[in-house]
Amino acid sequence: MTYLHNIGSYFLMIREMFRKPTKWSVMRQLILNDINDLIIGSLGIIAFISFFVGGVISIQTALNIENPLIPKHLVGFATRQSVILEFAPTFISVIMAGKVGSFITSSIGTMRVTEQIDALEVMGINSLNYLVFPKTIALLFYPFAITFGMFLGILGGMAACTFGGYSTLTDYITGIQTDFETFHVYYAFIKTFVFAFVLATIPSFHGYYMKGGALEVGKASTTSFVWTAVVIILLNYILTDVMLG
Repeated sequence: MTYLHNIGSYFLMIREMFRKPTKWSVMRQLILNDINDLIIGSLGIIAFISFFVGGVISIQTALNIENPLIPKHLVGFATRQSVILEFAPTFISVIMAGKVGSFITSSIGTMRVTEQIDALEVMGINSLNYLVFPKTIALLFYPFAITFGMFLGILGGMAACTFGGYSTLTDYITGIQTDFETFHVYYAFIKTFVFAFVLATIPSFHGYYMKGGALEVGKASTTSFVWTAVVIILLNYILTDVMLG
């Protein structure tokens, strides 16, 4: 019953988020602040992880191609497929559930503990619209960060292959271009938009409805990360089965 109650409260939060909107001049600044905190502030970790994981994928692929009859350009092909289809949209989103999700939960949870949310309600402001809506809009720009991750993942694979001597630059580029399907990019971006909504709303839910003090803020951040990651992985399975199955 607790889980059903939480699911009901979650959808109620989403509905209330769009009611009684905050004045645009205020909302615009809130959105810009959240874009800076949630998107721009995450580019560094996305770049670092994408570049080196792309390199690891290409090296592992090259080392597992032992048959001389298998063309070397498959290293670039496998790296491209892995980065675009799964690594960039899904696993970076799981990592962002820890970084972005914990930030959202702790910031809103701290406002709940210090009674700032109650003060917003007393002033006649829809606190859900004021706190959650700008984060949801800001994370609509999340696909741009994932695009950045895709590019650096493939670039990292190219650097690892060419400088490590696992493949030539020509073979790697040929592999990137081999059997390219535009739909795979659409699939990745559809997943990214869905995950962006999850990243904005589930951590907000755990922060907004938390009870207790400073210790409970930390517990809420941990719980929000776990549930956000679980939902992302489940939705990844469903979307993959529906769109590629």
